[in-house]
Amino acid sequence: MATLSETYACAPSTERGRGILISGDPKSNNILYCTARSVIIRNLDNPLQVSVYGEHAYPVTVARYSPNGEWIASADVSGTVRIWGTHNEYVLKNEFRVLSGRIDDLQWSFDGLRIVACGDGKGKSFVRAFMWDSGSTVGDFDGHSRRVLSCAFKPTRPFRIVTCGEDFLANFYDGPPFKFNMSIRDHSNFVNCVRFSPDGSKFITVSSDRKGIIYDGKTGNKLGELPTEDGHKGSIYAVSWSPESKQVLTVSADKSAKIWDILEDGSGTVNKTLACTETGGVEDMLVGCLWQNDHLLTVSLGGTINLYSAKDLDKSPLSLSGHMKNITVLTLLNRSEKMLLSSSYDGVIIRWIPGMGYSGKFESKQFGLIKLLVAGEDEVIAAGFDNKVYRVPLQGDNFGPAETVDVGSQPKDLSLALSSPELALIAIESGIVLLNGSKIVSTINLGFTVSAAAISPDGSEAIVGGQDGKLHIYSVSGDTVTEQSVLEKHRGAITVIKYSPDVSMFASADLNREAVVWDCVSKEVKLNNMLFNTARINCLAWSPDSTRVATGSLDTCVIIYEVGKPASSRRTIKGAHLGGVYGLVFIDQERVVSSGEDSCVRVWSLISE
Repeated sequence: MATLSETYACAPSTERGRGILISGDPKSNNILYCTARSVIIRNLDNPLQVSVYGEHAYPVTVARYSPNGEWIASADVSGTVRIWGTHNEYVLKNEFRVLSGRIDDLQWSFDGLRIVACGDGKGKSFVRAFMWDSGSTVGDFDGHSRRVLSCAFKPTRPFRIVTCGEDFLANFYDGPPFKFNMSIRDHSNFVNCVRFSPDGSKFITVSSDRKGIIYDGKTGNKLGELPTEDGHKGSIYAVSWSPESKQVLTVSADKSAKIWDILEDGSGTVNKTLACTETGGVEDMLVGCLWQNDHLLTVSLGGTINLYSAKDLDKSPLSLSGHMKNITVLTLLNRSEKMLLSSSYDGVIIRWIPGMGYSGKFESKQFGLIKLLVAGEDEVIAAGFDNKVYRVPLQGDNFGPAETVDVGSQPKDLSLALSSPELALIAIESGIVLLNGSKIVSTINLGFTVSAAAISPDGSEAIVGGQDGKLHIYSVSGDTVTEQSVLEKHRGAITVIKYSPDVSMFASADLNREAVVWDCVSKEVKLNNMLFNTARINCLAWSPDSTRVATGSLDTCVIIYEVGKPASSRRTIKGAHLGGVYGLVFIDQERVVSSGEDSCVRVWSLISE
C-alpha cells in the first residue's frame, strides 16, 4: 500500500489591505489557517505534520479551536459556520447559517458554550452570538453600520463582547443575553482587530490609522495607547497577546512586527522590532500574527510564515511557505541532493527538499504566469500563457537572466532532450517547434491539432499526440522531421506522453481516462486496460528503474501500475488532492510525489507488498 509520509502545506490565503486570522490550540502546538476551501492544521514543532479539512462549500475565512481543544469552528464567505471534532476523521457536530454575507472573525466564549461571529451582513445584522449546540441567538448586537472585521469574547466572567469594523467604531456589549453598552470612537480609520488579554483585564484595538489603544476589560474605559514616535508607519492589521498578558505582538503594512510591553496602567512601550529580512516588495507586508506559547508567528502578504522563538528573538526565524494556487507543474532537479521544483499558475516557483520541506522561492519576476516548466541538469525551461518560451540557467540557488524565444503561438507542451540538453521540443496547436539553445531550428506544421509531445533523451525521435487521440512518431535529424508511424488506441485527446528512463518504453494518457504503455522498438502495447481513473488523466510519471508508471487524474486519485503485471494489480491512492492531481514525479523507487488543486505537495511511500 501507499502511505503518506510528508505533506508540504499550502500558504494561507491573503488579501491586500486586510488582515488574516491564524489561531492556535492552547494545549498542543497546532495552528489553524485557511486556504481557499480548506482549513489547514499544522504542528509548529513538526511542520511536515499537516492535516487538511476540506468540507466547506465556499472559501473559508476563519477557524478556531474551542477552549478545551476538542472542537473547531470554521466559517466561510457564505456566512456558514461549521463545528467539527478534532478527532475521528473530523466528525461534523453542527452547521449553522449565521450571517447573510461573509464572516470575517469568530470567537468562542471561555466555557465553550457560546460563539460570536461577525462580518458582512448585507444590510442585516453584522454580528451574531449563538449557542454552540442549538444555534439559538443570545443577545442583540446593534450599533454597527458597516462590515465588522473583528470580534472578541472576554475570557473571564463577567462576559463581555467587543466588536470593531469599517465604521471606525469599536462597540462594547455586556451580557448574556448580550446588549449594547457603548461605542468607542477613538479611531479615525478602519479598526482591523480587537483582542482581550488572556487574563481578561484589558483589551486592545488596532487600526489602519496606525494606532493601538488599550482599554479596561470590564468597563471599556480607555487606559492608554501605544506610543506613536517609534510605532508603526503603516496600517496595523493584527494583534496577539502573550500568554501571560504582559506583552502584545502587532504586525503592519510597513513590513515590520513589533513586540510591546503593556504596563498595568495600560501604557505601552516598544520592546523589540522584528524587521523584515525579505526583498521589500509588496508581498512582504505583514497581515497576520499569533503568539502561541513559545512561538511567535507572522504572516506576510506573499504567504510566508515566519516562526520566531519567544525565548530568543534575535535568532533568525524559521520560514515556512507554500503555494496559494493550483500547482500545475512538479519536477525533480537531477542533482546530488534531490530537490523538487513546483510551480503554480500565478508564477510562484518553490523548491522543496524531501525530508526537510520548504527550501526557498525562486525570483520569478522575469516571467509572469507559468503554464509549463521542465527542469534539465542546470537550466529550467518555462512557458506561460503568451507565445514565449524562457530558458533560464540555474545559478546556485537562484535563476540567472532568462533567454526568451518567441515561438509564434501558445505552447501546449514542452519536452527536453535530457542527454543533449540544448535540444528542446515545443508543441503548439498547429505543429511543433524545435529549439537548439535559444534559436529556433525549425517550425513544422503537422496538419493536425497537437495536444501533447515528447522528445527522446538523445533527440532522435519525437512523439506527438493529437486532439484526435492518435500518436504520431517522427524521427528527427537536424532540422528535418519525418513521420515513421501512427499509433491508434486512444479514444480521447492525448494529454501527456512520457519516455521511460531507460528509453525502452513510453507511456501516453488521454482525456478519456485511459493510459497505455508502449514498447519503443516494436511499437506494441506493453500494458493496457489502464482504465481505473474515472476522469481525465493530467499527469504521468515513471519510476527511475522503469518498472512502475503512475497516473494522476482529475478524480483526485493517484494510481501506480507495475509494468509486466496486469493492470488489475494496481495500487490506488484515493483523495490524494482535493480538486484533482496535476503534478506527479518519483523521487526514488519507493517514493512518489504528487501536487494538485489544493496547493499542497504530498510525498507517498510505496511499501512493496
